[in-house]
Amino acid sequence: MRIVLQRVSHASVDVDEKRIANIGKGLLLLVGIAPGDSNIDLSKTAKRLIDLRIFEDGDGKMNRSLRDVEGSVLAVSQFTLYADVTKGRRPSFVHAAPPDLAERLFDSFVGALRSEGIDVHTGKFGAKMAVCLENDGPVTLSLEVAS
Repeated sequence: MRIVLQRVSHASVDVDEKRIANIGKGLLLLVGIAPGDSNIDLSKTAKRLIDLRIFEDGDGKMNRSLRDVEGSVLAVSQFTLYADVTKGRRPSFVHAAPPDLAERLFDSFVGALRSEGIDVHTGKFGAKMAVCLENDGPVTLSLEVAS
């Protein structure tokens, strides 16, 4: 599983020019699923993301977690995180999980985040989405989660 995490002041997702998700302060998670990700401990991964100390405290230091700041999550499935661009000019996505597996694992991951008491919103799996965000910091992290 690959996750690009961005600390945001606000973020939203539109599908067919209609807003389907919107958050204020929190995290935008772009989530890519690989075929072998069914063995990942999604609860542990969710807890780790929620407890990352990447929000500023009163002294401007990154000492507060998403839970501490009572932030929200906007999670968007992003198969293109597994693009292979080593050959040719067109990306190959053979390293991304097939849609049925990816959707099931993505939904399970979202469920794990929600089970931690976090306000979680999502894009629409498989849809063409317009994702808008204001990156706060900017803070962007890339995580590779292995089973």
